[in-house]
Amino acid sequence: MKKVSLLLLSLLLLLSISVLIVSATGCVNNEPETATLTETYTKTVTTTSTVTTTVEKLTIIDDLGREVTIEGTPSKIVSLAPSNTEILFALGLGDKVFGVTEYCNYPEEASAKEKVGGYSGVDIEKVVAINPDLILAEDLHKQEVIPALEQLGFTVIALVPHNLQEIMDSITLLGMITGTEAAASQIVDDISQKIKAITDVTDGLTEEDKVKVLYVIWHEPIMSVGTDTRIHELIEKAGGINIAEVAGEGYPTLALEEIISINPQVIIVNDDMSLDAILDDERLSGVDAVVNGKVYTINADLTNRPTPRIVEGLEIIAEMIHPELFGNTS
Repeated sequence: MKKVSLLLLSLLLLLSISVLIVSATGCVNNEPETATLTETYTKTVTTTSTVTTTVEKLTIIDDLGREVTIEGTPSKIVSLAPSNTEILFALGLGDKVFGVTEYCNYPEEASAKEKVGGYSGVDIEKVVAINPDLILAEDLHKQEVIPALEQLGFTVIALVPHNLQEIMDSITLLGMITGTEAAASQIVDDISQKIKAITDVTDGLTEEDKVKVLYVIWHEPIMSVGTDTRIHELIEKAGGINIAEVAGEGYPTLALEEIISINPQVIIVNDDMSLDAILDDERLSGVDAVVNGKVYTINADLTNRPTPRIVEGLEIIAEMIHPELFGNTS
């Protein structure tokens, strides 16, 4: 009996020791006392770009299909296109713009910035002297300028919006890159509302109600806008028919005989060319636009540049084409 008692006592002692060991090693509880969580997230914007964000880096695919990583929020920016300059100032980033082109004339403050080149030619030495942490380029820089700047270690992003939606996408993307998302969202909302105010009216027009429009960007020979241009989109949204659509894409030249045959009801001319070039051409004197006094000029920057101001160009074109719906331009 005594042996049994000793045996039971030994078993109880061993069991107690096992419980202590299990408790000490944590095998009873599968949850650790503390945990370290590292979070990386992907933010997909309804734009042409997918953006991957971490704490200090932003990796984007720009409009040339290039993957670019931005380290931190840019504080010193160089713009190689008037359109990019306009967007930067619209986002309230004028104090972070340290270099622009000779053609960056809007807003007025942009003219006072350091000039680093023209449309395609860039003074690399001036860019190096500025030492920016972000350079904004466009399509015409892809062959030489962008590779040269990247070889020097600069971060370059190309913005190449082809239509109204892509302009808004560029604003959204640039807002994200520069930490001005709220301003970008407000600008995009404003553009969207103004476009809708026009299209809510023109979407209900019949084909007979739409107006045949000739948009002239040059007159010797007469050069117009094709179906893949932003101006074509403006004409259509404004309730017009671009008569140059028969010539396809790009910036086609039109024969006078073809223009006379189609007989445009409205002619719009870029303000960087003379209106008299159209009005004084005897061969065009019989088309409806000339006969009825509906030949107009427009600020080319409002229609050619992919900036927030393009919606102003849309509103003006809508007034020119349909004064009965949007007011008289005269």
